[in-house]
Amino acid sequence: MKKVLPIICFALAVLSCGPRKAGNQPQKLLGVPEYMVEQHISDYIGKAQVQSLATGQRKIEKLFDEIVLEEQADSTRHAYLRLTELVSKYLYDPNSPLRDEDLYLPFLRKMLDCPYTSEDIRPAYEYEAKMCALNPRESVAADFRFRTVAGRDMRLSGIGADYVILFFSNPGCEACKEIVETIKSAGFADVMQENGDLAIVNVYIDQDLKAWRDYVGFYPKSWINGYDPDYIIREDVLYNVRAIPSVYLLGPEKTVLLKDADIMRVLDTLFNIFQQDYESQPQIVG
Repeated sequence: MKKVLPIICFALAVLSCGPRKAGNQPQKLLGVPEYMVEQHISDYIGKAQVQSLATGQRKIEKLFDEIVLEEQADSTRHAYLRLTELVSKYLYDPNSPLRDEDLYLPFLRKMLDCPYTSEDIRPAYEYEAKMCALNPRESVAADFRFRTVAGRDMRLSGIGADYVILFFSNPGCEACKEIVETIKSAGFADVMQENGDLAIVNVYIDQDLKAWRDYVGFYPKSWINGYDPDYIIREDVLYNVRAIPSVYLLGPEKTVLLKDADIMRVLDTLFNIFQQDYESQPQIVG
């Protein structure tokens, strides 16, 4: 179950400060003192995320190339293994607030092409690359059927709102509860729903329907709450739902704007859209 952790505390891979150079100066990695490299990587990824997808992916490819140069400069420091594991955990671990499959995919492809990558880990990277290629940003989200609590069959493609928060959740999931409360506290989301600009589609994708029916009253009635009657999302792997909860933001024509993203990143993106749309509307002066 996911828990959103502060970026600075997300230390899934610990890099030692390493040996000191003459003059008591710390060794450097990626141009910064070795004890600062984790924060440097998290800052770098954060900056890549706010740029266009193509630009962000190029920045991540550049980061990989810099890691290779570190390995070539001194293989005894094992920089390639240490740094690629750290980047992978920031970009792909389900608990990372910076997880981003669309940025991780070019990094994965670089690792698969690199001779420094261990043969033992290549099958895992190949599988991750296949999963990360599902529903990339700027593509049309995979369509599927779901059934509402009232027994009505609907399709994702049939949702009329320009923007959709697609929320995969489980009954009783504490992290899911936190996301529900966070969305409920975002007043602008209520305005967008009332205006028909936003729909929140909350889908249960597992098989314990009794537990789901017993719990479904917890979700806001203004949301579209349903379940996957065909188990197609799990069985056909339409979406790479590695952990629950998982949140996607879809735009016009059900284009993927964010995939499996931290809820605050989703709401920040949606709020910027809300502000732009509001400011573009003509103001009536009384």
